[in-house]
Amino acid sequence: MSMNNAPNVFLDPNANRFQVNIINEDHDNNETTQEDVGSDPPHYEETSFTDEKHNRLRISYRPGKRELYDNFRQNGEKTEASLHPYDTHSKMYYLQTFGHNTMDPVPKIDYYRNTGSVSGNKLNRPSLLEIHEQLAKNIAVSTGSVERVANGESSAGDETAASKEEENKTGFVKFGWVKGVLVRCMLNIWGVMLFIRLSWIVGQAGIGLGVIIILLATMVTSITGLSTSAIATNGFVRGGGAYYLISRSLGPEFGGSIGLIFAFANAVAVAMYVVGFAETVVELLKESDTLMVDESNDIRIIGTITVVCLLGISVAGMEWEAKAQVILLIVLLVAIVNFFIGTVIPTNTEKKARGFFNYQASIFAENFGPDFRSGEGFFSVFAIFFPAATGILAGANISGDLKDPQSAIPQGTMLAILITTIAYIAVAICAASCVVRDATGNVNDTIVPGMSCNGSSACGLGYDFSRCASQPCDYGLMNNFQVMSMVSGFGPLITAGIFSATLSSALASLVSAPKVFQALCKDNVYKGLEFFAKGYGKNNEPIRGYVLTFAIAMAFILIAELNTIAPIISNFFLASYALINFSCFHASYAKSPGWRPAFRYYNMWVSLFGALLCCGVMFVINWWAALITYAIELFLYIYVTYKKPEVNWGSSTQALYFVNALDSALALTTVEDHVKNFRPQCLALTGAPMVRPALLDITHAFTKNNGLCICCEVYTGPRKLCVKEMNSGMEKKQAWLTKNKRKAFYAAVAADSFRDGVKSLLQASGLGRMKPNTLVIGFKKDWRSAPATQVENYVGILHDAFDFELGVIIIRISQGFDISQVLQVQEELEKLEQERLALEATIKENDFEEGKRGICGFFKKASTLSISKHETKESTINTIQSMHVGEFNQRLLEASTQFKKKQGKGTIDIWWLFDDGGLTILIPYILTIRKKWKNCKLRIFTGGKVNRIEEEKLVMASLLSKFRIKFADINIICDINIKPNKESWKFFEEMIEPYRLHESCKDMTTAEKLKRETPWKITDAELEAFKEKSYRQVRLNELLQEHSRAANLIVLSLPVARKGAVSDYLYMAWLEILSKNLPPVLMVRGNHKNVLTFYS
Repeated sequence: MSMNNAPNVFLDPNANRFQVNIINEDHDNNETTQEDVGSDPPHYEETSFTDEKHNRLRISYRPGKRELYDNFRQNGEKTEASLHPYDTHSKMYYLQTFGHNTMDPVPKIDYYRNTGSVSGNKLNRPSLLEIHEQLAKNIAVSTGSVERVANGESSAGDETAASKEEENKTGFVKFGWVKGVLVRCMLNIWGVMLFIRLSWIVGQAGIGLGVIIILLATMVTSITGLSTSAIATNGFVRGGGAYYLISRSLGPEFGGSIGLIFAFANAVAVAMYVVGFAETVVELLKESDTLMVDESNDIRIIGTITVVCLLGISVAGMEWEAKAQVILLIVLLVAIVNFFIGTVIPTNTEKKARGFFNYQASIFAENFGPDFRSGEGFFSVFAIFFPAATGILAGANISGDLKDPQSAIPQGTMLAILITTIAYIAVAICAASCVVRDATGNVNDTIVPGMSCNGSSACGLGYDFSRCASQPCDYGLMNNFQVMSMVSGFGPLITAGIFSATLSSALASLVSAPKVFQALCKDNVYKGLEFFAKGYGKNNEPIRGYVLTFAIAMAFILIAELNTIAPIISNFFLASYALINFSCFHASYAKSPGWRPAFRYYNMWVSLFGALLCCGVMFVINWWAALITYAIELFLYIYVTYKKPEVNWGSSTQALYFVNALDSALALTTVEDHVKNFRPQCLALTGAPMVRPALLDITHAFTKNNGLCICCEVYTGPRKLCVKEMNSGMEKKQAWLTKNKRKAFYAAVAADSFRDGVKSLLQASGLGRMKPNTLVIGFKKDWRSAPATQVENYVGILHDAFDFELGVIIIRISQGFDISQVLQVQEELEKLEQERLALEATIKENDFEEGKRGICGFFKKASTLSISKHETKESTINTIQSMHVGEFNQRLLEASTQFKKKQGKGTIDIWWLFDDGGLTILIPYILTIRKKWKNCKLRIFTGGKVNRIEEEKLVMASLLSKFRIKFADINIICDINIKPNKESWKFFEEMIEPYRLHESCKDMTTAEKLKRETPWKITDAELEAFKEKSYRQVRLNELLQEHSRAANLIVLSLPVARKGAVSDYLYMAWLEILSKNLPPVLMVRGNHKNVLTFYS
């Protein structure tokens, strides 16, 4: 191989590992060295690990090639020429890996990308075939493409690269972990609950249980956050948030069901948060007596205006929305800090009368324990608080807009949970340490000397609020939802905080819902929702999704009872948390090698506990809402499962299927075979399943839900072509079986001969105990016209099956099984129909264009019409010819579907002549328990003596009753062994005449020569030796014609030919005469091991 610059690669410190050699194909060049011979096959390599621009390419060139090199250096980066192994050019290029010319690429991330990846171009590494097989001599590349190859680029990704470059030019917005995840999660977690309900919660539960409630809620969200982090770091995360994480882990069934309700929950959450904001504004208007209409209508008006403004921010783009979120977070943080500052500012008389006394140990001690009132308890208070802890998926929901979702989601989510939990606990403890549970608000309720006191902390601080025990009070932790405003240093800032919390949560939900819904629609899980998959602008904004979310939010603002819908929404979010936790557990439990999350701080059992905890919390919050959530999710799950979307995401469900199947197969190997558990496990030589559907149908009839069925195909011919054809068709043919609801596997082998291929299948098919025990093969109808080698292979396959102790079933139908001609005609007709439709569309288009052009258009139209009529006529003639072929094969087509139809009332005649272990009787029995064959009765035919007919019947009836096999009739045939009539025997002799040797009529030398030249022919000695057996086969056909001509199916004991004694053509003649001119025949021979038993 040419390596004229290889030594320099290791000496030059600036040399790159990946180089291009320009090789001259002119072998007459005097400067060509011994090593530089042109006989080496030229090849290329798509690979690069280069970073430095000046080291991207090192080119060695010969004298006279400098101008080509200069041209390449000037134009290499700009050209769009593609690299293809079959391009032709005057110069050949080799890429060098580690100083060697090779096609083998080095590891590179671009080989592992998905097609259409926006993060980079997908490259196709050379296939194993390209590396393994000999290279063509004329492989070359065009000069402009070499540098692109050296840099790891590929023409396949040109379009994607162009779109990506365009996106970069227009400023595609991507967020880091702070602005993209941390800010969003903090804003979504800190809701109105922080400002107007947390004080009430700590008043009811006390500091101790209040902190436990916060920590319990945090435990749920933290476990979910850990699971989310694990899933998010197990590969590249695209847009779709919770839906994407769940669907890629558990599959489309779970992902599709939870994705729809999660998107809907976010849309309704917009209405909830906006109404919360509107209520606060209306309260302010009410205080200043400036209501527009009335309270309820003012909420609707303000809510509508707010949603429209939020929609405008969202549609303006993610960058504007992110800026708005940052501003809202600053306002929220200022409001929280304002509260803490207020707790240390000395209180005044008015605030003391309302229960605020700054930090007091007595208040802390009094408020530490619980004081549940008005029927509240621990779980009811927890249910009220828990929605304040949700919102942890706000960052994950815009995963498609993050620079690095794998690091941003874990960092931002977990830090947001930590910060918000500390803030909740700090606010709860501070509020409960400064404010008493009950206060009158009356500045005159002070303690005067001599007055008795109830011993409360307020008494010790000089105030008497004892009348709150007997009558309602308006202030204190238990009664006043505006405690934070009262305690804070500047009250209006708390109102601004409430505005910020509600608006930020509404904005986050308004963005999350369309993003999740768009991802769901893009995956086409629900067929009718593709309309909402389209995105607009540089960020692929789901404008249609925004409009739909806006409509849902408006509907609930105007007409919905939000207090009723709120628990369902909370449960929708909890259901998604539960499934995220379960996804993490399931992926770990499935032990798939593809489960390799970069985030290590998770545990599968903790995730399972988190999933169960979420389900428990759903019932704690509201049991009927939990039931509704489960019902909706179950309905959507069943719908998606029924529709079976054509997606394959490598879910953990698939991995678990494999693990369970493997465990079951291994467990089965430890179970010894027992006759009671015998079932026919068939290796059916169907070829391509669609080519012999009737053979597959009858085999499937007695293996469906009962035994193994493997459809086998043997490819013979040039190995390279066979392997290529076989590999390309494997998935297609297995898919055909699945589509046609055939519970069977497809297997194929490439072999030198048909017999060798079948021999391989007989030995290697199956797994453990799930191995074929019966060979099913169609009768070779063309044996008389086929080459002798084909007949030898066919009979040899039967011998091989018996050698490997398999049962054999040969099936014969009058029209044969192969419908490849019919399929070819159908394919031609489909092509003709497509051509006709395309022609009609072209004519209509031309007529429309020419109709605009006056008289000239008229004449052109006339000529076009003439041409089109001529073409249509020719097409019609071809169609008629094809239809004639189709009519000719109509009977074949009908025969191919005969076993798909329900069999009417009739009989299955079983000619059980020889005891083969019971397979001959078991196969028809299994057929009668199938829906299509259940109306058919079993009639038994067996041999016997004339003087013992009744005894033989009783013996057979007793045997069948012990086997618990129902039968309609038993016939004892006494004249099997008499000679057939002359016409039948004459037909048999005429059939075998072309294959007889007639050596007895020739001298010994000639006879020996003929035996050597045609060893497959039937000798006179052989025919004489097996004359009685030949009589029996001919006579059996006469009996079959007499007794079973009207049967739906005949099952017959298959005669066995001794190896080396019975020639192939004589045996085929037996099978031919035995099954000739009859209904469908199954010639069955078991492996002479029991498949039936009468023991329990």
